[in-house]
Parts: sequence; structure tokens; C-alpha cells
Amino acid sequence: MTPQYQIRADHDARTIVVYQAFSPAIADAALRAGRFVAPFSFQRMTWIKPSFMWLMHRSNWARKPGQERVLAVRITREGWEEALSQAVLTTADPAAVAQASVHVQWDPERSPRGTALNHYSIQVGISRRLIRTLTDEWTVSLTDLTPQVRKAATLIHTGHAAKAQRLIPAERAYPLPRALQDVVSPAG
Repeated sequence: MTPQYQIRADHDARTIVVYQAFSPAIADAALRAGRFVAPFSFQRMTWIKPSFMWLMHRSNWARKPGQERVLAVRITREGWEEALSQAVLTTADPAAVAQASVHVQWDPERSPRGTALNHYSIQVGISRRLIRTLTDEWTVSLTDLTPQVRKAATLIHTGHAAKAQRLIPAERAYPLPRALQDVVSPAG
């Protein structure tokens, strides 16, 4: 049985993949430059999600306006864990949340059809105070997953969910140090 609050992600010994959905203008500029550049906003919080399925739910499989392009953002595990070390749960005291450089919230994980599951996915909000560190120091690579997303969505919507599963990135438990588990866990 999957623990209720567990980070599951595509990761290796050095990096972790998080997902974001953007407008074509932001995605194209970032992919051309190999890093985030304008029109990406460095002046507002950006949310990164290690759950591919949660982002598919949030972006309606890259069909929501302004979220038509899905990027896999590979960042260093060191950066990921540094971000989590600065996190405050969005359910904490509002004054603490307002001052935090990183926000963490947990939302129900989703099935390929969008059904809420009985365990949660982490969303991490990086504030404008830390965005340049995320984009310039922690980001290792950007990959456009939009064609894969569109193909998987078509397969799911035409009754071929098993075939679509092959296009969904594999995610497994991320071995978070105990001290960081205490920071990001709603159970404290």
C-alpha cells in the first residue's frame, strides 16, 4: 500500500524530474535557450511537481489555456532538498507562509482518468526570492514532453489506457532524509 504522504518521482542518484505546464511562448523560449528565460516570469512563484499524473490532471493533459506545453525539468537532488529544507506547508500559520521562500502543499494523486486516489502528491512553490537559483543553478535540463502527453491523452480518451501507461514516466519513492520528511509532512 502506498503511504499517504510520500514523494514519488522519476529520479536517479544525482537528479529528480519535476513537471511544469506552460504557454507555447514560455516553453519555446526555454527550450531554445536550454534554460528558463523571458517570457518566463522571475517575479512570481513557480510551482514544480514531481508527479506527472498530478500535472496531467492540473493541465487537463496540456489542454488548459496557458498550459498547452509540458516540460520535464530535471534538477539536482541537492537543489530539490535545499528547496524542501526552506519549505513551509501552505496549511501553516499564514504569517509563516507569507515569509517562506518555498511553499509545500499536498493534493490527492490522480489516476490517468483524473480520479482522486487515496494518497497525496507534493507540489512545491518556489518564490521569486529563489527562482533564479532554481533556474540557473539547480536545473540540469529541460525536455518537451508535449507530444508524449498528447499521444497518451488520445490513447486514454479512446479506451487504450494500457497502451498510454507506457508513455507515463515511471515514478518511485524518493528517499527523503528524515529531517526533511519532518519539514514537509503534514503529520509533522
